[in-house]
Amino acid sequence: MFSGRAKSPASSGVVPLGSAARGFSGVVVGVGVASNDGGLQAGELERRLLEIGFVEGARVEILHEGAIGRDPIAVRLDDMRVALRRREASAVMVQADAGEAAYLTAAE
Repeated sequence: MFSGRAKSPASSGVVPLGSAARGFSGVVVGVGVASNDGGLQAGELERRLLEIGFVEGARVEILHEGAIGRDPIAVRLDDMRVALRRREASAVMVQADAGEAAYLTAAE
């Protein structure tokens, strides 16, 4: 579970998956829900993400973004593809691969 005590994104390269753009790739470092914004309960969302395969060390790449509001996103997760809402993807913290700064977007 992500404790929320990671270094700042600029210094460590750790960002929420939901804030990245198409083409971004990296490795999952943790899953944790900071707040409940009207979707699933925090514990339920975290459980579902872990069951899908968003576990520490899993490779991720954003393959596609929806046409309206860039939502949902299609993610390659190791050897499978998963679609997520950006709100849900924001619970997945990833370590960006080297040179991925161009694929990071401003937090929405």
